[in-house]
Amino acid sequence: MIKSAMAVLSLCALVGVGNAQAQSYPERPIKLVVGFSPGGGSDTTARLLATALGAKLGQPIVVENRPGANTIIATQYVAGQPADGYTLLFTSASFAINPALQKLTYDSDRDFAPVALVDTIPLLLVTNLEVPVKSVGELIDLAKKQPGKLSYASFGIGSAAHLASEQLLAMTGTDMVHVPYKGSAPALADVMGGQVTMMMPGIGSAASLVKGGKLRALAVSGSKRATGMPDVPTIAEAGVAGFDVVTWEAILAPAGTPPAVVAKLNSALREVLAMPAIRDQMIQMGVEPDGTKSPAEVAAYITSEGKKFSTLIRERHIEAK
Repeated sequence: MIKSAMAVLSLCALVGVGNAQAQSYPERPIKLVVGFSPGGGSDTTARLLATALGAKLGQPIVVENRPGANTIIATQYVAGQPADGYTLLFTSASFAINPALQKLTYDSDRDFAPVALVDTIPLLLVTNLEVPVKSVGELIDLAKKQPGKLSYASFGIGSAAHLASEQLLAMTGTDMVHVPYKGSAPALADVMGGQVTMMMPGIGSAASLVKGGKLRALAVSGSKRATGMPDVPTIAEAGVAGFDVVTWEAILAPAGTPPAVVAKLNSALREVLAMPAIRDQMIQMGVEPDGTKSPAEVAAYITSEGKKFSTLIRERHIEAK
């Protein structure tokens, strides 16, 4: 009885300390580590949210770029930081993909506490204008008539563009040649130039090229149409039932960060992501704002994504080079 009572008192004391930490947090600037180079894409989203979230919390949030190794450098760094809520990681779907492709010095499940799912990013299936197709169905028919003759570009092995394309090939029984690039810009340039048949980049990097008449958009990769391109059907609507592959962005903290601090960050981010001005800017960038999930729901989502990608990587015999 005495030991049980002492355990209860200890637990209550810990809860009290956690709540006190949350009430005073943050007391100094927060660092948001981004695994991408400055400028464009995820860095732009991170900086947009950092400014708004800092204003909401009453302390500046400083973005620190640590690019390289498909976000592994930034992730590894944050995994080794104090679990006090003052160093956070801004990451992408690569967080769930990397464990299936790389030997890591950190454990994605054990070493991080998910804070919030920031957004999902639909991919846009595009072809160069000379390809004689105007729908996903026509592209599949063409690929089946010419097995191994068509090609698709990606911005690297294990990238979202690579895995989404492989998922499409697997679900349609088609065969295309993978042409990996070191970035989306040169990949898109070669699709436009006709050296490569198709690609599935993030919608933000390709939408302007479609609207400018330089690429043809056939479909978006998510389960619903993209807010910024509502006239483009989903791949599932175009005939590949059940197709749903998107990339996403999330904010994580080191494991052991007090739950009350994580909950405070989650609540503040939900408020920021509900702001019309923030949502409008994100949609214009080609991302679908989220901010609807609790930390536990974010953890479940990342785990589910990891299982999905690892299964695809195994079944398609994809290996990092």
